[in-house]
Amino acid sequence: MATPLTVTLNGRADTGWNVTVVRHETEVPDPALQALTEPDLIAAVLDGRPGAFDLIVERHRRSVYQICYRFLGNHEDASDLSQDVFLRAYRGLKAFKGNAALGTWLHRIAVNTCLNRVALKTPKGEPLDETEPVDSTGETPTERMLRDERAVRVRAAVAKLPAKQRAALILRTYQEKSHQEIADALGTSVGAAKANVFHALQNLKKLLGELSP
Repeated sequence: MATPLTVTLNGRADTGWNVTVVRHETEVPDPALQALTEPDLIAAVLDGRPGAFDLIVERHRRSVYQICYRFLGNHEDASDLSQDVFLRAYRGLKAFKGNAALGTWLHRIAVNTCLNRVALKTPKGEPLDETEPVDSTGETPTERMLRDERAVRVRAAVAKLPAKQRAALILRTYQEKSHQEIADALGTSVGAAKANVFHALQNLKKLLGELSP
């Protein structure tokens, strides 16, 4: 059974809110909450029902974290930014109209939050074996080294893409989102989403060529 994730939002008198994330190894999610449809779960959050927002976090934390990690390239920043995303979502849930899926709305918040962060901070790199476990059964040390080097080159190239292209590529390649979902997340047209993905791939090929030894 997956370990539930609890997000506690504590009111503060100075700057607003503080988020504390705590794992409860033996806690079992409320079956009544688990059975709620997405609109009903949102309504439960707005009604202040305990555990409702925790369940939203549990359902979407992995995809939100992955988006943040792909932008920032290290666990510490991705974890911090993921909490920021859910804090923004909690604050803005009353304004959620339901025109798109909750996951798409959260991804849009994640992308916008990441775009704001990367404009201010250069991401730190981490070796692949500390970030993305892969099945290396039967792989020789030389093959593993070459794979790791390719992964580092790809991350370095992705980090150099223009922000919108990077976002579109991350959503398309790593999140396997449709062009419509990418458009919803970026607040653009489907045509613009397709163009961003296309140009991102073209630029990525060029950058990888430049990074080749």
